[in-house]
Amino acid sequence: MPDDDMALPRAAAPAEARPIPSWAKKAPPKSSTAVRTPAKTTWHKRLAPRDPHDHARTIAENVIDAWYQSYGGSSIDIPIGTVAALALLRQPTEIGNGLADWILNRQPHELPQLFKEIYLGYWIKRPDLINRALRLHDWAWNPDPDTQQLRAVQAVTHRAINQGLLDLTGHDDPYMRAESDVLSPLLTGLRHKSDKKWRGEYHTPACVTDLMANMLVDKEFARPNLAIREPAVGSGTMFRSVAQRLRDLGLDPHDYHWYGNDIDALAAACAAVNTIIWDLGPRAHIGCADSLAIEDGGHAKTLAEAKEAFEERDRYVGTATAIVASRRAFRLLDELMETAAA
Repeated sequence: MPDDDMALPRAAAPAEARPIPSWAKKAPPKSSTAVRTPAKTTWHKRLAPRDPHDHARTIAENVIDAWYQSYGGSSIDIPIGTVAALALLRQPTEIGNGLADWILNRQPHELPQLFKEIYLGYWIKRPDLINRALRLHDWAWNPDPDTQQLRAVQAVTHRAINQGLLDLTGHDDPYMRAESDVLSPLLTGLRHKSDKKWRGEYHTPACVTDLMANMLVDKEFARPNLAIREPAVGSGTMFRSVAQRLRDLGLDPHDYHWYGNDIDALAAACAAVNTIIWDLGPRAHIGCADSLAIEDGGHAKTLAEAKEAFEERDRYVGTATAIVASRRAFRLLDELMETAAA
């Protein structure tokens, strides 16, 4: 059978060539629905208040606005956990804004993995505190996240970074990181008024805790190994003031025992993250219990939970180490077998 019989039918050639109209020589207009390459997002620093406490409040107000414009609802642990994860990152001045730019260019579905990696990185060092902060990062492990919720997380991320969150919490120096408490105004701002009322939750302003710390803490009082306890720690604002006062006196917060407790799991989670941000040291523990219902305010229970968290971490790390060693051994064995066969 001739090949021409298999060809597709074609239109007949015109009897005579016609001139091409002028409108046909122009490129067709671009469709509004055409797929466009997303523009790279670059960090733009907003004019931030000089006072770190005002700066923290400004960040909180903007985050709250971004959350409720994009999603809202009662899941306030999600925007708080987002800001808490970002506050655990370090962006020293000498490296510029590369980290901020990189985060701003993450797609919504990429952010939960980023936050999981941040929390897991600190879990290796302080599993007890990251376990206490479970309310802030548990949502990131959701295998089937809500798309609109992820967009809201992205909006919160952009607003927090563009308002200068890393300027407050990204320093290598813990004294600079502890100049303010970003999570306190965020937690109180997201709580409904009726919710705060029945909980009896009223966070002490930073100006008051700073004044109390300056009045009560001096070198004669602040002996090494002193235990500093707060039965209603909230997000840890009083701890922040005492730690800064110790540093002003040339003392190291690592030389002291810190124990904070709060009946509210979300507040205790914020205090746990702040304990890491402010670098209170290896002897700082955060509990979640009713201080009035337990004889020691839950201290023994918190220490037992911390011990269990470290033991669990050691088991996981031991298992992972064994798996890595086994895989390395199998690779070496394969190489030896290939060498022998050659």
